[in-house]
Amino acid sequence: MPPECQLFGTLGCHLCELAEAELMPLVEHGLMVELVDIAENETLFEAYGLRIPVLRRVDNGAELGWPFDVEQVVAFLR
Repeated sequence: MPPECQLFGTLGCHLCELAEAELMPLVEHGLMVELVDIAENETLFEAYGLRIPVLRRVDNGAELGWPFDVEQVVAFLR
């Protein structure tokens, strides 16, 4: 079972939409990804505002910054 992840981004972010599209095949195969809108939290906005989208593993806090593709995400989840 792959670890649960969070994707930090915000509405209207073109790169975030591209990241979501890269993750969709993995989501369809059981990857759990929570979409986290950084605009709703000042701390998250300060931490991620200039580098979204960022994929974060919930289990260990490891982060994968954009750009990434499916193969890089699979390696990141191992």
